[in-house]
Amino acid sequence: MDELVRRLSAEGQKTAAGGPAPSVEDFRRRVAEKGYVFIKFTDTAGGTDLGVRVDAVASDLSGADFARGVGSVHIEGTLTLNLVKVRCVTDIELPSLTGTGHLVLSEEAVTAR
Repeated sequence: MDELVRRLSAEGQKTAAGGPAPSVEDFRRRVAEKGYVFIKFTDTAGGTDLGVRVDAVASDLSGADFARGVGSVHIEGTLTLNLVKVRCVTDIELPSLTGTGHLVLSEEAVTAR
């Protein structure tokens, strides 16, 4: 398995809303309207900012009040990292736009090995 994928697959990795200018409003717009967010794994050298296609069924926004910038969201979505198909699973706290998460090998990646 790719070393970066292996490392980010350990549960409890520090994450943050990523992208060029993270804000609660930008995060809300990306999740709700675009269905595509940036999640940054902050404990790698320089951080690893990943573009994640949001899985609306597996994600949960019910704990968030985006207008007030409080609460938390559970985001799940897919991406390919270093040629490995993975699912990103993270919980983000809106006030700080930080949280914890990890990567999970997708079923396709597991069966292709």
